[in-house]
Amino acid sequence: MAEKSYEEEHPTKAVGWAARDQSGVLSPFKFSRRSTGEKDVRFKVLYCGICHSDLHMAKNEWGTSMYPLVPGHEIVGEVTEVGSKVEKFKVGDKVGVGCMVGSCHSCDSCNSDLENYCPKMILTYSTKYHDGTTTYGGYSDSMVTDEHFVVRIPDNLPLDAAAPLLCAGITVYSPLRFFNLDKPGMHVGVVGLGGLGHVAVKFAKAMGVKVTVISTSPKKKQEALEHLGADSFLVSRDQDEMQAAMGTMDGVIDTVSAMHPILPLISLLKTQGKLVLVGAPEKPLELPVFPLIMGRKIVGGSCIGGMKETQEMIDFAAKNNITADIEVISMDYVNTAMERLLKTDVRYRFVVDIGNTMKI
Repeated sequence: MAEKSYEEEHPTKAVGWAARDQSGVLSPFKFSRRSTGEKDVRFKVLYCGICHSDLHMAKNEWGTSMYPLVPGHEIVGEVTEVGSKVEKFKVGDKVGVGCMVGSCHSCDSCNSDLENYCPKMILTYSTKYHDGTTTYGGYSDSMVTDEHFVVRIPDNLPLDAAAPLLCAGITVYSPLRFFNLDKPGMHVGVVGLGGLGHVAVKFAKAMGVKVTVISTSPKKKQEALEHLGADSFLVSRDQDEMQAAMGTMDGVIDTVSAMHPILPLISLLKTQGKLVLVGAPEKPLELPVFPLIMGRKIVGGSCIGGMKETQEMIDFAAKNNITADIEVISMDYVNTAMERLLKTDVRYRFVVDIGNTMKI
């Protein structure tokens, strides 16, 4: 008789990598997942993207971290068990979980398919679940999630390159749709060419939009135009280039999380243009009001998307062959990857090969 594996002997046990303190250093960690409830989907994690949020949370830079902390909210894998009342998924399905795993299901936001704005939204890791347990993320070999917060990954999307769409993808797709910056022939600027920015370019182009990448780095011009298919490129520090582009854009998606001036971006907008912030700088940005008044311009924000829209985004990505540009790494490389992420030394998203490299 074959010897049983650790997972077979302990069906609710999980293996992951966790940060134990504010140093943010990750190391192997054994813990328990809840048993599969009647509406739960249990799945074997195959890949998990590394989001900049994981770095912030591992180091408690936002002051909300609970240790031990298992990061990861760009999670894809294969269903191994479903609860008795699960209707949308079956064993063997390819699925994903993004930034949230719970909400109240009764507020205005939840009733409008905007669970991401529910006051009681439960994050995928480092928050308390309905039953009082701590949520643990996707740097682990398995997940158990209410089926409402699970998305189906279409067969033609490669799982590793689809994983970052569950955070980075929906973060830029949602504002393009909500702020009506998705109409063919429109002109949209994308500020920052990183994990969020590069997929914003891909989604906007697939919607038929003219895209200008705005970056502090002239080195990214060739990449933006030739590889990602942007129509034009602006160096934000070049005053002549920025001056020439004033008043030409219907909207700007700003993905930058570092401190930066937004007046030059407002100046790029046409009358009634929209600047949408999806990056989260640690300190407040300075907001000049006069240029908004004189052009009836809008500065807005957006945070991921509801579950209905997240599935819509994944299906749109599959139809248009949109994936993230990734560097696949092993689980034991994760601390080095975090150091590189801090220096923006990645093109454009690290994805951990959990299925093949997670060791006990």
